[in-house]
Amino acid sequence: MDNRASREMFRRGIGLAALLVMLTTTIMPSAAQEPTKGTEEPVRKELEAYQKEMATKAPAERLKVYEEGIELVKKSGVVERALKVGDKAPDFALPDASGKTVKLSALLQDGPVVVTWYRGAWCPYCNIALRGFQRVLPEIKAEGASLVAISPQTPDKSAATVEKDALGFEVLSDRGNHAAHAFGVAYKVPDVVVQQFKGRLDLNTYNGDSTNELPLGATYVIDRQGVIRYAFVDGDYRKRAEPSAVVAALRGLKKAR
Repeated sequence: MDNRASREMFRRGIGLAALLVMLTTTIMPSAAQEPTKGTEEPVRKELEAYQKEMATKAPAERLKVYEEGIELVKKSGVVERALKVGDKAPDFALPDASGKTVKLSALLQDGPVVVTWYRGAWCPYCNIALRGFQRVLPEIKAEGASLVAISPQTPDKSAATVEKDALGFEVLSDRGNHAAHAFGVAYKVPDVVVQQFKGRLDLNTYNGDSTNELPLGATYVIDRQGVIRYAFVDGDYRKRAEPSAVVAALRGLKKAR
């Protein structure tokens, strides 16, 4: 800013304080302008890349059915029923891949907990999301938090998931979707999708029941008092929480204390 502009500002009565603010904001970049670690959103990009790949490989009729199924899930009200930020997280006690029971309340005694739902080992979008969480697991642990992934599939299928992607966090089996119902993220798979699954995917075998229910790909950050402080809930199974956003939410908990 030149001297003429400065004199004009004073002539209009803006004053020295306003001039200093303008000079500061002109010369110094704001925090919002500075690059933030994790803004590249690798999981979102990988999910979108897979979706585009499937659009060129899968039969158009199948893709149409899946799109219809997504819209039906969104209209079912499950997104509105799902727990939100500020809600109290219900406790759960679920078996891990080895059969050991893991309780949310016990985990919370050691620190915040990240709970993420996935549909099953058969879901490529879920596997992308789980691998994304595995990559930031050291950062999650550095914040004193733990991470658990929950699906309705049987413990032996969960064990296969852990082994395939070398996951270093708890993978729990919510047979019957009891915990998913408690969090409000369980929904009935639309009939058009069930019909499309026939001959290609047997949910009954994976989940050990015949309910044809699945959870949303929801993710929650729960503080030590059991209160939800971050929530990602979407009716489109192709969209998932970005792990860097979850880590940021955990860091926010530490700052709030």
